[in-house]
Amino acid sequence: MIKQTSNPFILALKARNLTVEIHQHSAYQIVLSNDTPFNSTISGIFYERIHGFLIKPHVPHFCIAENGTLNVLNIEPYSHIGLELAGRFKEDQNYIVFNSPHETNSFFQTQNDSLDVNMVVDAMLSRLPSIDYDARVTRIVEYIKGNYFEQNITPQTFADIVFLSPSRLASLFKKQTGSSLSKYLLWTRLRQAIYLILSDKDRSLTDIAYDTGFYDLPQFNKYMYEMFGMPPKALKHNSDLIDIY
Repeated sequence: MIKQTSNPFILALKARNLTVEIHQHSAYQIVLSNDTPFNSTISGIFYERIHGFLIKPHVPHFCIAENGTLNVLNIEPYSHIGLELAGRFKEDQNYIVFNSPHETNSFFQTQNDSLDVNMVVDAMLSRLPSIDYDARVTRIVEYIKGNYFEQNITPQTFADIVFLSPSRLASLFKKQTGSSLSKYLLWTRLRQAIYLILSDKDRSLTDIAYDTGFYDLPQFNKYMYEMFGMPPKALKHNSDLIDIY
């Protein structure tokens, strides 16, 4: 079953029998074993039979899980949830390895012996402060949700909707969501594009790029690789092994 998480800054994938080349990306990433231990190399250090890791943006790594299933959560780094994760690292620490399910449960404060990805997401969200969102921010979020595919969206587009200057709106949006407007829009487009790649396998990548607000396939390729460390074609060619939550 294909579904999307309720939080706009989290992209959660389930990958079976996964082997990926060394890569890095702009998102925080959580990788958790859904059944059996796996091997990974992070910053040149090999880890054998681990149960998961949390990694900062721009840290080179790769995974091999030939006989199991991995939950992969990519998180927008400047969102509130991304900033909360950033606060869990010690000074000069770029990643955290989980050697057992117990360590995973302890870190995310989830039930023992449960690695359900929805519980992990709920546990992370529960640590965030409660925010009473400004009605203007809510209106912009709803606009992006319904119009992300439009290619001519500019800061002035948003400003005209809520009758604020672009700079004032940018400051308000950043304060309440932790993310800039441009990153929020980009993240929304990427999430929807990945959803289409995995759910509509007959559609071409060029059409998906255009239908989700990118100018062309090269621009889509650029942002996919920057945020997730892989081009769209890699996701499409392995789509039989990957689901999106």
